[in-house]
Amino acid sequence: MTNSHKLEICKHFLSPGVIPFKSITIMKKYLFLAFVFFIGSCKTVPLTGRKQLNLIPSNEIQSLSNDQYRQGMNESQLSNNTQWSNWVNEVGNDIKNGVEAYLRQEGQLELIEDYNWEFNLIKDDATVNAWAMPGGKVAFYTGIMPICASKEGVAVVMGHEVAHAIARHGNERMSQGLVQQLGGVALAVAVRDKPAETQALYMSAYGVASQVGVLLPFSRTHESEADHLGLIFMAMAGYDPHEAPKFWQRMESQSGGAQPPEFLSTHPSHTTRINNLNKWMPEAMKYYRPSAN
Repeated sequence: MTNSHKLEICKHFLSPGVIPFKSITIMKKYLFLAFVFFIGSCKTVPLTGRKQLNLIPSNEIQSLSNDQYRQGMNESQLSNNTQWSNWVNEVGNDIKNGVEAYLRQEGQLELIEDYNWEFNLIKDDATVNAWAMPGGKVAFYTGIMPICASKEGVAVVMGHEVAHAIARHGNERMSQGLVQQLGGVALAVAVRDKPAETQALYMSAYGVASQVGVLLPFSRTHESEADHLGLIFMAMAGYDPHEAPKFWQRMESQSGGAQPPEFLSTHPSHTTRINNLNKWMPEAMKYYRPSAN
């Protein structure tokens, strides 16, 4: 079965209301092929064990990521706040080292062997956010730094963003988008034939729009998984995971509780996040070894 056949099957299965089957016999055939396809295309997220659809080769997504990250940095003004910039770089490298040590121990270092980590702080006081692209490309906005308040607070956000990259959430969403929006074509073909559509899809998949400062949300599942993994990653790096609920309490205070009802939002509510983090705390503490951070 060719890749185009696999993608066509996936396109049908990911399109609600589409029933391409004309008979029970054909249905059985398609179901069997779809089963084979999904078994071959599903990957497992480290630590959580969740299965995800991942169609895009790592080298292709890394190349596109590098181009988009460079463009984003060229269009941005980096912060000249030395203390905050140092926090972002130091914490980023601490968490990178902690994750690498864990994956090496588990025999899974190949998951990040082609990562070229980079941590930048963008001067934009109005944007209270951060984002990560494949290959360890991470950016913070200065607007989130007062809420971080310390290196420990930066570690909460950094762990969350690194988790998005390690768990390949963007690749998962872009795989779905290639099937649903661009007819299931391969990434290389999409970049060649539909560059504008592919760029828009990429930015949406990775939670950042082409206009700097416009953040697009991940799904609630991805956000919760990044919270879970991020809590563990900051613990691996020697930062006390108990700082995570405190960060979200500060975030809640800063926003004045102005959040849409959770069922209308792709993000968990602050209260849900805090409750989940406390629930995962015993697991994270198993990885925590205090350091001189």
